[in-house]
Amino acid sequence: MRTGSKCLLGSSIVLVLLGSCFGAFYEDFSADWGGENILLNEGVNGVDLRLTTNTGARFASRNSYLFGAFSVNMKLIAGNSAGTACSFYLTSYGDSHDEIDFEFLGNVSGQPYVLHTNVFGHGKGEREQRMFLWFDPTADFHNYSVIWNHRHVTWYVDNTPIRVFRNLESKYPNTYLNTEAQVVSGSIFDASTWATRGGLIPIDWNSAPFIVKFRDFSFNACHVVNNDVTNCKKQNARNWWEAKNLDRASIARMRSVTKKYRFYDYCTDKVRNPTPPAECRYNNL
Repeated sequence: MRTGSKCLLGSSIVLVLLGSCFGAFYEDFSADWGGENILLNEGVNGVDLRLTTNTGARFASRNSYLFGAFSVNMKLIAGNSAGTACSFYLTSYGDSHDEIDFEFLGNVSGQPYVLHTNVFGHGKGEREQRMFLWFDPTADFHNYSVIWNHRHVTWYVDNTPIRVFRNLESKYPNTYLNTEAQVVSGSIFDASTWATRGGLIPIDWNSAPFIVKFRDFSFNACHVVNNDVTNCKKQNARNWWEAKNLDRASIARMRSVTKKYRFYDYCTDKVRNPTPPAECRYNNL
């Protein structure tokens, strides 16, 4: 178990990974691709990912988890980042994979960054929402986090909830993320075909390399060992993330932010979904 400034292994199913232990990056993460573009930044307990004309980069945690709280501070690409995409997300693997996404879509200098969120349950995705951020995410680090428990997935930006996806298994079986362990990943890649204004503005490679910065990872989660999810599937009230819920004040903040800054919601896309998907009435608070 990791706690405070010490890095210790233990038998607890709860893992806490703090930036103060981040010097051992490759003990906790592996480079899925673009390892030459993963740059350790131990002075600030972090890692930078770089996108060049050759490739981007992706890392993933060596451990996998089923339920928990996952957080990182990120500083996004400054200047002309059109056509780029950066991400912080959880994912399992295979055709029926689960996934919880933060994706940051680049922009032309001076225009607002787009935050794209999505969720996959049992291989079913296409649940995208997009919003502008209410600050400049390239000027400083900001916190992006997910709380994933037996009741819901909630996305937060600087502790402000921006989206919720509820567990509706009793009404709609095989829709919630409750059976597959997920790894924690970060990436940067060329998304010229879709990221900025639907692909109208591709990457300007004259601005390369593009760099996104990660630091102060924090995982409070149920660690799945040897692919055995039995213990993690049990709802344990001692795990603080299980008790985390959206109170009235949190719901009010979420409504205020989404009303001002959200500009796309798959639930209201009449072209793709003439009839809103069934879960929308429960998730749009």
